[in-house]
Amino acid sequence: MPKTAVGLFEKPGQVDGVVREIEALGFPRKEVQTLTEPANFEVTGVMSFPRLDFEVDLSRELIRIGATKAESQVYVEGLRRGGALVFATGAGERVDAAADVMNRHGARDIEEIRGSEPQLPGVARETMPPIHNSPVLAGRIRQAGEGAAFFVW
Repeated sequence: MPKTAVGLFEKPGQVDGVVREIEALGFPRKEVQTLTEPANFEVTGVMSFPRLDFEVDLSRELIRIGATKAESQVYVEGLRRGGALVFATGAGERVDAAADVMNRHGARDIEEIRGSEPQLPGVARETMPPIHNSPVLAGRIRQAGEGAAFFVW
């Protein structure tokens, strides 16, 4: 299963150095991607809502790789405020090393930004860790206090 480290950075200028350092770890360029909110949103018709379309598509892709809806909203809001995302996809230890690079360069802890989820008795929470004995392991691998998040999909 692919594993992706995602880092949210407050300033887009931070990501160039992050990407260079991740590529120096041996990541092919196609496995390292950056994303900022477009400066201009092209209007394609009368009922076009390009900014909304961009945000919905991003949220959908983040959820596809294992982010919760709340986590995807934090990433979208981070871009809306002028931030940038860095994605590094690969296997095992190399992705861990990419996350370390992101964290050293100031990747934000999204749980710190969005706050913790309410603890309701008898309710399964999206923040519960994955079950490691399951033949299918998908979703976010939680590591509290770290900036970059890991998603297995």
